[in-house]
Amino acid sequence: MRIALIAASALLLAGDHVEIQVVVKGPVRLDIVETAGTVAYAMRGGSARWDVTVALTEGAQLTWHGEPFVVAEGADVTRSMEVVMEAGCSAAIRESLVLGRHGEVGGTLCSSQRAWLDGELLLAEDLDLTPGAREGWAILGTARCLDSITTLGRRLPEAKSPIDPTAGVLQLEGSGSVLRRLVGAQHESDLAQSWAGLLEADKISGCS
Repeated sequence: MRIALIAASALLLAGDHVEIQVVVKGPVRLDIVETAGTVAYAMRGGSARWDVTVALTEGAQLTWHGEPFVVAEGADVTRSMEVVMEAGCSAAIRESLVLGRHGEVGGTLCSSQRAWLDGELLLAEDLDLTPGAREGWAILGTARCLDSITTLGRRLPEAKSPIDPTAGVLQLEGSGSVLRRLVGAQHESDLAQSWAGLLEADKISGCS
């Protein structure tokens, strides 16, 4: 099953609060695609939120290919995702966070992710991507785009060589992986190849 997310109006603007709830039950696969990227515009002292919750039960599978989420100069956004899964369920999520449009420094973004698998905490990450804080060497440094593939309830394969598209994968303590690229612009990331390989592997294995 495939679902496309389509914005009905311009967003994100000051005062907006977008809430997306995804519930999948049973041995089915849901593919979510976004038809266009999202731009958080200058908010003149205001702020906005973008909150996603996902619940997967009874063998459900989810893939979500997110288009670039652009935080323009002057925007102030809090973004969160929470995923709760039963054993036997899995999720694969592509996310691209872009700080600023071309020529901009980019606004303020605070991002958090939490995931639970069968009641156990699998992933907990809080990122302070405000100007100044994000420029630390351990966060973005000089990069402007944080491009990620996160798998939950399944692991990405280990890289076979330094040029393998899965090079740099972080294996979580539980069943999950994070593959990430820090680049100057979203089109410079090679994760499109990794994502295509992930979907092709699902197709070959008969996941549907």
